[in-house]
Amino acid sequence: MNIKTKLLLVLFVLFQSIAFATVKYNQPPSKEFYLLVGTYTSGKSEGIYVYKFNSETGNFQAISIAKNLKNPAFLAISPNQKYVYSVGEFNNGGAVYAFEFDKTKGELTQLSTQSANGSGPCHVAVDKTGKWVIVGNYGAGSLSVLPVESNGGVAAAIQTIQHEGKSVDVNRQDKPHVHSINIAPNNLDVFVPDLGIDKIVTYQLDAKTGKLNAGNPAFTKVKDGTGPRHFTFHPNKKFAYVIQELSGEITGFNYKKGSLEAFQTISTLPADYTGGKSCADIHISPDGKFLYGSNRVHDSIAIYAINQKTGELTYITNQSVLGKKPRNFMIDPTGKFVLIANQDSDNITIFERDAIKGTLTATGKEISVPTPVCLKMLDVK
Repeated sequence: MNIKTKLLLVLFVLFQSIAFATVKYNQPPSKEFYLLVGTYTSGKSEGIYVYKFNSETGNFQAISIAKNLKNPAFLAISPNQKYVYSVGEFNNGGAVYAFEFDKTKGELTQLSTQSANGSGPCHVAVDKTGKWVIVGNYGAGSLSVLPVESNGGVAAAIQTIQHEGKSVDVNRQDKPHVHSINIAPNNLDVFVPDLGIDKIVTYQLDAKTGKLNAGNPAFTKVKDGTGPRHFTFHPNKKFAYVIQELSGEITGFNYKKGSLEAFQTISTLPADYTGGKSCADIHISPDGKFLYGSNRVHDSIAIYAINQKTGELTYITNQSVLGKKPRNFMIDPTGKFVLIANQDSDNITIFERDAIKGTLTATGKEISVPTPVCLKMLDVK
């Protein structure tokens, strides 16, 4: 090999190295989030588990555990992502826990604990100002408003509203059972599905005082025996959907000026299915094109396409969750992955989502965690 050839070879290798380095340098950094997992602590769970989750690869890493808590099942994150709020779900009482979240260490530090003013709190939400925490008490059939203090902790409830009534299922609907708190994007309308009375009760939040006033209308009635549970708004703010635990259905609504007008009710199960029904959670993809709902007996996620003009759902398929009793699930903020909390199989299964078809494909990755109930993510930075 002569000198000229050697020189050309060296230049070629150098050029390739520079090109590779440039491409590598120009690639966007991996997007990571903190994944927070609320659990029931009656078994092996130690509290709230914190992981790092990579939204490009689906990989995860255990970071920390917030311990010495009783059933920190459902979680809510403050708008500034500095604070985390959790229910303490137990009968003959109930609590709301407040934490500060250290993004540098990925650790939760408990700030305060207050009574939920009702037994069996199962859901919690924070308003858009970050000043008010609202907790829903399943056992008591009530909801309470707690003010947020200057350090992010919560003070004693300033208002508790008791629902009244019952419905047709004598085993599940002998009294009210508040199941979720859903604050609309306008931070005014608050929708509260009550499984026990087959109503979505409506309130208006005064963000200055924290007081909840009766909405107009005061409630939206759903079909007897359906058991409304979790609720979600479409990104376009024109549609809303409720998943109904007892009937295994989803109802879609036109949402306007605090009112809900139903336009469709659709099953979450295959046409030939004859087993038990117990729906749990509902979410819409960030682009607003697909809706997903969980079935805890069928152990599946129902998948639908959303008509962008009418809001109507078209059934696509049911995806096995590869676990038992999918209590809660979430779509990561980028829309690429769906994580499913399987309460009875002690695992969180991770699926990749097809942004065009809406379907889910198992990644083979799963997080082992005892009795997972609720999944939330926040930014690493």
